[in-house]
Amino acid sequence: MFKYVEIRRALVFGLVVVALALSMKAFAKKVPNVRLGVLKYGTVNWEVDVIKHHNLDQKYGFNLDVLSLGSKNASAVALQSNAVDIILTDWLWVNRQRASEKDFSLFPTSIATGGLYVANDSPAKDVRDLANKRVGIAGGEVDKNWLLLQAYSQAQYGFDIKNLAQASFMSPVLLNVLMLRGELDGGINFWHYGARLKAEGYKLLVTVPEMLQALDIENDVPLLGWAFKKPWADRHAKSVKGFLQASLEAKQILYSSDEEWKRIRALTKAENDTVFASLKNEYRGGLLHQFGPQELMATKQIFNVLAKHGGHSLVGKATHLDTQTFYTLDQSLLTWIPAVKDENAP
Repeated sequence: MFKYVEIRRALVFGLVVVALALSMKAFAKKVPNVRLGVLKYGTVNWEVDVIKHHNLDQKYGFNLDVLSLGSKNASAVALQSNAVDIILTDWLWVNRQRASEKDFSLFPTSIATGGLYVANDSPAKDVRDLANKRVGIAGGEVDKNWLLLQAYSQAQYGFDIKNLAQASFMSPVLLNVLMLRGELDGGINFWHYGARLKAEGYKLLVTVPEMLQALDIENDVPLLGWAFKKPWADRHAKSVKGFLQASLEAKQILYSSDEEWKRIRALTKAENDTVFASLKNEYRGGLLHQFGPQELMATKQIFNVLAKHGGHSLVGKATHLDTQTFYTLDQSLLTWIPAVKDENAP
């Protein structure tokens, strides 16, 4: 009798375990995956880490599956070949794809920042003083800030700096090395490398907002955003909204919490406290808080400027900014008020 009871208990326990396993499996199937492609060493990994650490993907009803990629081109190929669902890229790339009848869309997340860096003791007072001087550019001949600088020098001073400065194109790492050695008189670099120059005492001779103002562009202009295929987004609208909500909450955390920055400090690879503080400040200053009709108009204006100076190499077949380039599932996600920051935050 005792043996029979034990067998019965074991069978009941086994059935319970099986039922739980099946129910968990069924639940897991209900949580959709969102496959995100990111550059292996890109700063976007800071936000991804915040999402995963705080389980924001689960909070908003999806599972974030992250694929590390080796280059910007690899990211584009991964999205085009359906290896991933979403990548971080610039709206010019999306607009270029749409001009080639590829239905991509982008949700803007960050603004154009930075500018032209010079040493703190540089004798240059404005860009005219860089005529016949050595200027390094990290993004190639169609780097957006380099093209803006060309348009700015024409509008403000009546000359094209491209024709007067000794421009050299190089990797962002090499550019910073040469700047620190004093082998370049000025440099345009990606934002996180610019933050490191600032930490070393370098300054902006002219900022992107100043360039835009000289071009009569008065509103913030987006630079990067989450890009995806529009048909996929339409089929998975709930997952897309969940992803964007998780992304926004992660940004809110990084905007407001110094403690969170301490937690992710190793990811930033900051060489010292000064660099770390500069990276944090520049990241926070580069977040896009609003994208409405005025920002869209400003983006149309900047497209015309960039197309004029960058040509086909930058914009491809596009002759104008396609308004469908930008994805507007939920307007509330496009306008957000940053949370109050820590007392010692910038």
